[in-house]
Amino acid sequence: MEAIWGIDLGGTKIEGVVLPADWQRNLQQLQPLARLRIDTEADKGYMHILHQIQKLLQMLEQETGLKPARLGIGTPGTRDPVTGLMKNSNTVCLNGQPLKKDLEALLRIPVIMANDANCFALAESRLGRVALEQLHPEVVFGVIMGTGVGGGLVVRNQLIQGAQGIAGEWGHNFLDASGGPCYCGKTGCVETVISGPALERYYASLTGQHIKLKTIVQRFQEGDAAASQTIERLLENFGKAISVVINIVDPDVVVLGGGLANIDLLYSEGLQRIRKYVFNNRLDTRIYPPALGDSAGVFGAAMLVSA
Repeated sequence: MEAIWGIDLGGTKIEGVVLPADWQRNLQQLQPLARLRIDTEADKGYMHILHQIQKLLQMLEQETGLKPARLGIGTPGTRDPVTGLMKNSNTVCLNGQPLKKDLEALLRIPVIMANDANCFALAESRLGRVALEQLHPEVVFGVIMGTGVGGGLVVRNQLIQGAQGIAGEWGHNFLDASGGPCYCGKTGCVETVISGPALERYYASLTGQHIKLKTIVQRFQEGDAAASQTIERLLENFGKAISVVINIVDPDVVVLGGGLANIDLLYSEGLQRIRKYVFNNRLDTRIYPPALGDSAGVFGAAMLVSA
């Protein structure tokens, strides 16, 4: 069996990993054969990003003495399955580009691509929280709540990408008009209401103070009234937004990721808000924090080429 190669393409850094062929043997003590990061340098343009990926791959080859037969890549945005062009990426120079085709021509190996939130969901299912809890769910929904809001859907341990490549994109469903305009062109998206920057803007609208969400959480714990309103906004809208996902796909497990996944209230009071809105008289879906931290993206990219 061949080693498993993955690359997580981010806006500021590109991370690569090489996993052993028998990675499933001991998940709790999994040791990559190599794991490296370099800067994306996205401001230098699309072609420079391609060559940074090539550079990182060559560094991994030098460290392991191996060569990949194929490569999994997690990306910001997604590849349109009809046109083959990138879309919905906040690394805007990728949009409209045939990234998969160009990488395959440059690297001369097959490339399998997926959105970074999809990679998170796949990693937490196969390597992370779901695997470590020894669960055997049919459906897992992975949530990203950080600078942006996204999601990924895994069914029977396989990633679902959808006819338009947007499966799991709950961050751009309508939630509340008070969120205001979204970069996607719509108004009131989930991302405009419960992302980290959205909550920071809300706190600033109450106080005139522009502070980080981590500080807002600290102030909430100290009894600050505006911080309490901000956390209440998060909890109530989290419950509404997740209940829609549960009503539609009824996942066995939801794993939260991103910076907001560190807010403990989401796993207690947040559950009560989901129960309030879900179309059932109880909540059987299990809600978990992540197990892989910032490893999820690159491990999930590697999982794209693992059976």
